[in-house]
Amino acid sequence: MSHSTADSTLIEEQPRMGLWRQWRDDIACVFERDPAARTSLEVLATYPGVHAVMMHRLSHRLWQRGWRFAARWLSAIGRFISNVDIHPGAQIGARFFIDHGACVVIGETAIIGDNVTLYHGVTLGGTSWNKGKRHPTLEDGVLVGAGAKILGNIVVGRNARVGANSVVVDAVPAGCTVVGIPGKVVKVRSAGTPNPYGVDLDHHLIPDPVSKVIACLLDRIDALEIQVQGAREVIAAELDCDPDNEICEHDCTRGMAVNH
Repeated sequence: MSHSTADSTLIEEQPRMGLWRQWRDDIACVFERDPAARTSLEVLATYPGVHAVMMHRLSHRLWQRGWRFAARWLSAIGRFISNVDIHPGAQIGARFFIDHGACVVIGETAIIGDNVTLYHGVTLGGTSWNKGKRHPTLEDGVLVGAGAKILGNIVVGRNARVGANSVVVDAVPAGCTVVGIPGKVVKVRSAGTPNPYGVDLDHHLIPDPVSKVIACLLDRIDALEIQVQGAREVIAAELDCDPDNEICEHDCTRGMAVNH
């Protein structure tokens, strides 16, 4: 199955859930991923990310039924209330959580699987003016760090992790970590203690590929310096000279050859 076909069926193949069930799951998942959450009333009343997702659930239903203006109008109200801009055409799976819910943008053709977590400042944007699929697909369990930008019709694989402030323009394999500008896959996720809910918050364990490259270059320089120093010692031994003292013409074969 091609990526385009898989993208279009990622959400549609799942059993359709009732709106109330979706809202309950959206509230319940907050307690699994935010240690600051205390009560359902507090989450429902004070979490802008939850407000944005709940309003999107409703606006998306209007969009699917052809009530496009009403859907966009409700989406605009949700953006005003929560500072999160989700196009009503975006497909979002179950238990979706936007932590802090500030300055998140999700485009019309974006597809988001189940148990996905976004932090503030994330953009799921397009790179084309064509009306086809132009926004990313995030498969189940993806976590996207604060300020990250995922652009274009690409797939971020199941349980992948995107580092904060990364700019991702190429597909990310399942279970991998991507960081940097442009984003680079740096390792398969292995650090940290697995969370029973599949959410990894150990952002400080994300590797730095630039530092790693610099460290490799420094190691290489050290090795080359050792080789050069060894060559100097061999030359000095052949000439029977002490490189730390003045060269004496009588003790240096090269000096004698020059004089002759």
